This record gives sequence, C-alpha cells and structure tokens, in this order.
Amino acid sequence: MLKPHSLRAHLAATTPELRDNPDKLTIFITNGRIVAGAAASLSFVYRYTLKLVVLDYSSHADAIFVPLLAWLRTQQVEIFENTDLREKSIRFEAEYLNKETMDLSIEIDLTERVIVKPGTDPASTETARRYEVTHAAEPAHVGVVQQAERITVLFEGQQLASWEFPATEF
Repeated sequence: MLKPHSLRAHLAATTPELRDNPDKLTIFITNGRIVAGAAASLSFVYRYTLKLVVLDYSSHADAIFVPLLAWLRTQQVEIFENTDLREKSIRFEAEYLNKETMDLSIEIDLTERVIVKPGTDPASTETARRYEVTHAAEPAHVGVVQQAERITVLFEGQQLASWEFPATEF
C-alpha cells in the first residue's frame, strides 16, 4: 500500500506543525479488504479506511484539511466526483484537550489498484512462474493538477500550510 506513505509525506511537508513534529501524526489502516476477480491474472484492489491521528495539535484544523483535500484530488478523485462517496468517505472527530490543543482523528476510505502480470523467469532453466507487481496510477480527471504550482493556505492572514504540486505526468 503506497497511499499511506504518500499522504504522510505530503502532510509532513505542507503543515508547519507536522514538519517540526512528524511524530504527532500516526496512521492506521482499518477495515482492509482485498477485492480480486476470477480473471486470469492475480490483479486486485486494496480497499481500506486510512485513519490519521494528529496528537496534541495546536494549529488550525484547516492546516490539515486543506492539504488533505488537495492530496485527495489527485490520489482519490472519485470521492469528489461520486455523490455517494462525497457524503461518507471522509470523517473526523476531535477531542479538545485544553484551550490550545486537540487530538484530531480523520478517517478516509481509500482504494489502490494493484496490477499483477504473470510471466516466466528468463534466468531460470526450469519452468518457473514469476509475477510482476505494479501499483496503477490514478486515472487523470478534470481538475487534476497538470502544471507544477505552489499552493499557500492562509487563514486570517496567517500562513497555515504551503506546498509544491509537481506537474502531473500522463
């Protein structure tokens, strides 16, 4: 599964508090499922709930949610395009620890397509099976960043987050 690592890196790079204290962000996977068909290949789809927990967070919640939504627009765009998914795919809870900090828990339903191609091992003198495994890129959709750009998020004049979106390769 590649998306949990990608999202962690994105949030740690974009949000100053997580950049300075990356251990405040923990990630769990729950409700994991493998969906595979009766096709000739062993290709499958990971379906799971990614749970992000930000501990003792003292910045504005927008500093997490805006970069998260930007990441989802390129990594799980169907959440925005499908009305049913839009209503239920992103959930959160917050526990205010005191007047300055909170624990923020976010759940996101994600999928990852895995392509498994059978082949033979060219280095083997025997008949051997080998499988090449690749994770499929997300399909290009309207609204996906195509040119590199710098994003800055401000709230009441204060910078909450900033990042560079690389150009999308097709």
